[in-house]
Amino acid sequence: MDIEKEYIPVTVDKSHIITIGERLYTESIEFIREIVNNAYDADATLVEITASEDSIEIKDNGTGMDRDGLKQYFNIGSQQKLHTSRSPVYGRDRIGQFGIGKFASLSACERFEVLTKIGEFVGRVVFDKKDWEKSGNVWSLPLEILPSDFRQVDGTTVLLTGMIRRFELTDIEAKIIEGTPLKAPDFKVKLNRHTITPRSLTGQRIPFLEGTDFGPVHGEIIILPQVLASTDELGIEIKVKQVTVRRELFGMETWGKIMARVRGEVNADFLPITSDRTGFIKDSPEYKAFLVVMEKVFEDVKKVLHRLTAKKESRVVSRALNEALHRIYKALYRNPELSPFGAFPIADEISKGIGGAALLSEKSSGGKEQVAGDNAEKEKPAGKLENEQIGKKRKKKPKVKRLTPNAVIKKMKFGESGVSCVVDSFGEEGVEVFTEETTIYINRDHPLYKRESARVDTHILNLARLITQEIALMKDSKNSRQAFERQSRLLKDAFIENGPAS
Repeated sequence: MDIEKEYIPVTVDKSHIITIGERLYTESIEFIREIVNNAYDADATLVEITASEDSIEIKDNGTGMDRDGLKQYFNIGSQQKLHTSRSPVYGRDRIGQFGIGKFASLSACERFEVLTKIGEFVGRVVFDKKDWEKSGNVWSLPLEILPSDFRQVDGTTVLLTGMIRRFELTDIEAKIIEGTPLKAPDFKVKLNRHTITPRSLTGQRIPFLEGTDFGPVHGEIIILPQVLASTDELGIEIKVKQVTVRRELFGMETWGKIMARVRGEVNADFLPITSDRTGFIKDSPEYKAFLVVMEKVFEDVKKVLHRLTAKKESRVVSRALNEALHRIYKALYRNPELSPFGAFPIADEISKGIGGAALLSEKSSGGKEQVAGDNAEKEKPAGKLENEQIGKKRKKKPKVKRLTPNAVIKKMKFGESGVSCVVDSFGEEGVEVFTEETTIYINRDHPLYKRESARVDTHILNLARLITQEIALMKDSKNSRQAFERQSRLLKDAFIENGPAS
């Protein structure tokens, strides 16, 4: 049976073009980014943006466009850049893709004008929103052919007038920094004569380069110093062809406050982008391969971050341990009968008795200031704990195989004898404190230790409590009541009767 076919034309109301642009580019400021990137694709070395309350002008010194180029410019979704993916002069990977940003700009202004020159050709196209909507079914835009000397050098100028919205210069600059390839060689962008420069962050840098079946993934993660940690602009910038598409946390939302210290960028040019350039096609094999790589990267980042955090905590522990040992030393000096270490040095030697355990100054009889400790404020590396001797000989070395790289080790010396104190991680289920030979181990993972270390004063007191407990047991481990009394006397002498250490 013959069936007669008819054809229905597909039409789009002109107002929808502008509406589509507005919806795809939820921020109308996006059109500035797209125009700058078009200039980059055209091998421009300089883009100058001049913004005022009434207009925005974006001028570049790129290759410019002829008639065919202007037709492509106003062709939404043109595939031309996919077929010629590199620019002819600098071989740049072209960024522009959909070309709808110019229509989004009409949500911010009434008139969009393009003036371009290439060789002897100079053309101007004016897109007036009101005139275009009134012209019914006429979809073409007016093109003026101007004298060749109307513009002196090749390039393109985009002028927006009749501004409906006002843009802050700081917002424009932020969009340019995030959305354009400012780090590319031979490319500069100025805003009202001020050169825009990429962000520069300080901190621990973790560069990476990983391969996938679709291309390389490379970038740099930066762990900021604690004082620069911020909840502004959280996440890692994901860049495609040097342009930030979006930020991602890559699981850091479960890290707690420390995530505020992590910034950086990752480049993966093979990732497929959504039509509004604000996200990725997440069910694509490219994006899934990308996530596998980033999971590996962030496992390493988390290790480094925890190591840096532990290092900072170790400095706090070191200062508290110095203070606790200094107080204990003075208490033992005043109560030699409580000491398990035998005879004490005399006179000014009290200021020198804490080897590597305290940094303190005292005036000698000659009026000169002396620094106590043979390695003041210096921590011994884990695994190399010195074997202090009681008397002249020692049979065994302290067991140090269980120490971590973040262990804090201090030594309190009494002439030729003394005690070493180690603050390290032994697990939440581990004992609070234990002693091997003349080495006292304090568990920083213990819940009570964590609670007491929240404040400086309670931290010092708790360390002193644990150390004096073990020293009292060294004197006589069989009589726990007397050991407790000895500990109480030492603590009282260290913290109540004598006041702060000087």
